[in-house]
This record gives sequence, structure tokens and C-alpha cells, in this order.
Amino acid sequence: MDLFDDLPEPTQTPAPVSAASTTEEENEEEEEEEERASKRKRGAAESRSDEKEEQIKKVCKEGLPVLKGYVAARRGEREEMQDAHVLLRDMSGFLSALPAQVSQVAFFAVFDGHGGARASRFAAENLHHNLAKKFPSGETENVDKLIKKCLLDTFRQTDEDFLKKASSQKPAWKDGSTATCVLVVDDMVYVANLGDSRAVLCRMETTGGAGGARRSVTLALSREHNPTIYEERMRIQRAGGTVRDGRVLGVLEVSRSIGDGQYKRCGVISTPDLRKCQLTANDRFIVLACDGLFKVFSADEAVKFVLGVLQEGSVEQRPGLTEEELRFEAACQQLAGEAVRRGCADNVTVILVSIGF
Repeated sequence: MDLFDDLPEPTQTPAPVSAASTTEEENEEEEEEEERASKRKRGAAESRSDEKEEQIKKVCKEGLPVLKGYVAARRGEREEMQDAHVLLRDMSGFLSALPAQVSQVAFFAVFDGHGGARASRFAAENLHHNLAKKFPSGETENVDKLIKKCLLDTFRQTDEDFLKKASSQKPAWKDGSTATCVLVVDDMVYVANLGDSRAVLCRMETTGGAGGARRSVTLALSREHNPTIYEERMRIQRAGGTVRDGRVLGVLEVSRSIGDGQYKRCGVISTPDLRKCQLTANDRFIVLACDGLFKVFSADEAVKFVLGVLQEGSVEQRPGLTEEELRFEAACQQLAGEAVRRGCADNVTVILVSIGF
């Protein structure tokens, strides 16, 4: 009940004053008092509304996944580290306001540069800022559709901005980069990717045998783009380009990328593939990595390698980290190290995102 609803309007105790004798000053005082009372009512109503919204958001947060990101990077035999990455477990600080029905947003990305490190670094520094500017906010009906549009616009904007900067240099930059981005909105994962970096999800399933045994299932969250794929080759050829030795013009290994200005006229585009997947309590982790890892590991082998490290014996304790965090960190580092040990000469960057409920 609103306190002010029960209070009568202030009245004067002396004898009634005729309308003709009421002064302008008294009228103004009465109007001001009415306005103050109205403001108090509105303030109280807004306060109750804000409290209710906060309570709803608190309830919504229960049951949502808890994500933690770990990264490992190896230069391999390359002279320069051309990979870049972004880990934002909580992206809300970059957003002006979350959509009313959204409680948490996280962002993880790997960028694998070629021809130099400038395109990958530019993408790592700018793509999530462009995403934050275009991210839906306030009362929105179709958040899913808006997020997909936001991702497409973000990739286009980032590519255009880099190409503009690259062409203004003397000599012009010719760098390019893949991009594989994982955006988690509450319990929904959106993956946008260009090129040959990959994202895979480890989901545990019950086998149905005695003792409730479980096995891992590896789910691909991204799709590679290279000129040997029929649809990619057809687009390149329609644009007047050629594919030789599995490369655009016999040089570029990927058919979609950020940058690579000299190949844009040949059908190399910056439009990402978009996929989405709802997380469940059976999901264990996401592996997000450049092709340096997947040259020597299949997706399933990478998942099983991580599970093996997570199930190993005791780990060396370190202040500020739980045993589970230490295991995931070790799994991430060992996976990248094993890729180099297996003979990968390329840069290797691995992001391991743990999923807890």
C-alpha cells in the first residue's frame, strides 16, 4: 500500500476562505505540494519496480552456468607469435545495459593471424568493443534474432575498420586473421567463426550400462572455411578468383577472414558462420583453438586429452585457486604443449572454458 494514498490533502483550520479572496501565492503553494506528493508517489512506485526487477534477475541467475576461461599459447617454430585471444568471463562491464531478460554475458575468442600479427591483434582489441556497441539492450522481444544480427554486424564493422587502417599505411598492410568467437548469453552459446580455427564442446552422456557409466561426446560448434569446400570454391570462382593447390590464387589457405584486403575482390569474405547451442548440466567444457592444435589433434582426441588430465591424481596446490581450477589450467597448458611435442610448427593458442552448474 502506498503511504501517500492514505493521507488527505492539507487543509487550513481557520474559517473557510472564499474563492475570490484566495491569493496567487496560496494557489502556487497548493500546486507545489500536489506536485511534491505526485513525485513521492512516482518515486515509491519506481523503487518498488526496481526492487522487483532485481529480485527477478537474482532468481534468473540461479541455475545458470558458471564459466571460467584458461588460455595457453605457444609460438612453435614460427619467428613471430601471430595469434591473439580474448577472455571475458563477465562482459557486462562493456555493455551499456543488458536486455531485460538477460542476466550474464561472457565472451571468448581466438584470432589466428597470417601475413603478420596486425590483423589478429586489431581484432582482439576491437571486435568485442564493436560487439558491445551493437549488443541489444532494454526491453526486446526477439533477443536471439538481435544477437545474431549483432554478431554479423560486428564482424563486418571490424573487418571494414581494419581494412581502412591497413590501406592507409605506407606500404599497405596485407595481414589477415581467422576469428572464432564464443558468446555465452545466460545458458545459450553463440559461436561466430571465420577461417579454420575451431570450437568444440564436451558433453557427458550416460551409457545406460550398469553403474551409470558416462562417456564423452564431442560436439562441433564451428565450421571451417577453406577454398577446397565446394560452396566456398564456387563463391571464389564466381567472384573471378581461382583455387590452386587448395588455396585462393594458390596463396591464401582460408576462404573467409578479417583483413586480407588484396583477396576481398576474389570472393574472400568476412561473413561468419553462426551456430548456437544451449548448455546443459551434462556439459563439461569448451575447447577453442587455432588450427595449430587441430593439425595434430582431432577434435575428439583433444577432448579426451583434456578429460584425461582432469581425471589425473593430485595437483600441486596454489593459493587462490581451487583444485578444479588447477586441473583445468593444467589441462589447457598440457594440451598446447602436447601439440608442439607432436610436431606442430605453427603457433598454438588454446582457450579452455570450464562449465559448471
